[in-house]
This record gives sequence, structure tokens and C-alpha cells, in this order.
Amino acid sequence: MVVRDGEIIGRGWNHPISGCDPTAHAEIQALRDAAARVGNYRLIDCDLYVTIEPCTMCAGAIVHARIRRVVFGALEPKAGAVCSRGELFAQPWLNHHVQWQGGVLEERCSARISAFFRHRREQKKQSKPPAEE
Repeated sequence: MVVRDGEIIGRGWNHPISGCDPTAHAEIQALRDAAARVGNYRLIDCDLYVTIEPCTMCAGAIVHARIRRVVFGALEPKAGAVCSRGELFAQPWLNHHVQWQGGVLEERCSARISAFFRHRREQKKQSKPPAEE
């Protein structure tokens, strides 16, 4: 969610598969919602709160939106672009630098992400047709 002055101005959730949209990550959706509400793509003085460390695409969008600070729970060791696999926000060539804080409610966020993907795997198993003999 995107927060400005203690008020939620944007919300989002992941739905790239159901939306047939590779950019439909929670961060992107929240930024789009907030930008539409305020009538400006620059979300100056806004903070973004997410469950998991943003990927490269989302980190780039966060920079372009001029988000002040990102707060996330769980690290994303495979694709995290804030501190796990890369440090996009720290690049000196960027025209805007985002503050960040990771590990907030990390155990709860990790458990939530794990449960989500476990549920997805179970759904996938149930939707497979029986093997041919």
C-alpha cells in the first residue's frame, strides 16, 4: 500500500497470471492506484509498504514514482533488487534515492508468502489431468 500523511492512497496485490499482465505486481498496482487518486505519477512524500522485497521492475517504478521510503517484510533471495540480489536504490546514477527498511514483521510476512505459494502449488496439482496409462 502507498501511504501519504498517514492515509492509504493506493492499494495493490499480485495478479500477473490472472490478469495476463507481467507487470501486475503488488507494488506496481499500488503505485498505479495512488497515482490515479492524486492525479500525478510523482508520489513525493509517500511511503510504500509491501510484504516482500521488490524486484528490479518494481524497484525501478518506485524510483520513477519518487517514493520517499519502502518498508518490506521478507527478503526475496531469488530476485530482490533492494538488498538481496542487487542494490538498485543505492545506485549513484539515479536521479532519486529511495530510503528503505527491510525485515519488518519478517517472520509473519515470510509465512504469508510461503502459504500463498503452497496454496498455488496445491491448486496446480488439483487442476492437472490424470496421467495417461
